[in-house]
Amino acid sequence: LWLLWVVGLIAALTPSSVSLTTLRILMPASVVAAAWAALVVPDSADFAESAALGVTSLCAVLSLSAGVGYTFINGSSYGDERRFPLRPPGPIVCGPVELVWVAMVASVFAGPMLLAAKQWIPGAVISVLAVALVIGGARALHQLSKRWIVFVPAGIVLVDRTTLLDALLVQRHTVGSIGLADEDSSATDLSAGALGIQVEVRLSTTDSIIPTPLRRDRRKIVEPVDVDAVRFTPSRPGWVLDAARERRFTVG
Repeated sequence: LWLLWVVGLIAALTPSSVSLTTLRILMPASVVAAAWAALVVPDSADFAESAALGVTSLCAVLSLSAGVGYTFINGSSYGDERRFPLRPPGPIVCGPVELVWVAMVASVFAGPMLLAAKQWIPGAVISVLAVALVIGGARALHQLSKRWIVFVPAGIVLVDRTTLLDALLVQRHTVGSIGLADEDSSATDLSAGALGIQVEVRLSTTDSIIPTPLRRDRRKIVEPVDVDAVRFTPSRPGWVLDAARERRFTVG
């Protein structure tokens, strides 16, 4: 547990997209550890256990907040750019993400505990499995921390490998306007099914995007698609529109 806290502290002191993924894995895990300690402590839990559970719960909630996400992804930004996180894809946010996290955390805790209980064979097997799960799971979860809309001097960039093979760069002179998307908007949907209010970027000319193919079609040649407007789902749409006004884009 001390090792996990040290890793969490280093991640908190060095904002980046990698640190964000680390925090969002470790902080909820600390809630599990605190709750477990409160349940198994002799003579029932007292103030120390309650305080630990409260602090870890607060840290977990903050680590998942849009404000922390914004701060950390901009910690690894380049030059004059501002990144704004996108909401996670809807199909994976209610189930798959949680299952990956549970598998990682359960294996990391179970392996050392079985070894400490002298259950050598199952402890060794689960410990090896934990290494594979942590590497694979961390890579998968890190993709969610690398999805953002970026304002750069040249225009706007949408980075999201779940919907685009290559980042979409919309040059400043081709941006017609940016604003909240209507429910019946005909703009190309690049939200990956994320829940929330969408922002729409309307273009004065058509541009090409290369959509990410479905997993079953990964060997299929992907043809570019011409678009004249795109929509996506930022974690905080208001922040995106405020940044657009600051950068002198037409907002409406």
